[in-house]
Amino acid sequence: MTADEQQFIIQDITQMLARHWHDVDRNWGRNAHLDYTPDGSYATSLRKRTGIEAIKAFYADRQDRGERVARHLVNNLHVTVHDANTATAIWILSLFAADGVPVLPSKPAIMIADVVDELVRESDGAWKYRSRTITPLFRDDTPTTG
Repeated sequence: MTADEQQFIIQDITQMLARHWHDVDRNWGRNAHLDYTPDGSYATSLRKRTGIEAIKAFYADRQDRGERVARHLVNNLHVTVHDANTATAIWILSLFAADGVPVLPSKPAIMIADVVDELVRESDGAWKYRSRTITPLFRDDTPTTG
């Protein structure tokens, strides 16, 4: 694989990551499940969800809880391209979230976590998450929905 090919893959994955969290933060994650493989998993410190339907249900339940503002900030992204169809993204999540409608009081991040994404490219060229594992490093007493 050439350096240019590797950079294109990294750019695709970076763009996917931004699009994914944009959907979660501004659209209740209504399309977030579409970024996972059919057997993909999403693991947090609270529980693991496996399969598109389980991930879709999580985001629907999150919306059903009522008004909430969340911003998932991606920091220190490092993508390792294993080959043309597999990659790993390791990054730091800073989560700002609270129940209610804006404008809410400004506070530090409610959680800072390490995230490991295992990605595969499907036959149509789209990258999908085979797994996402979120491991909290710091958190306050504000409940997360994960």
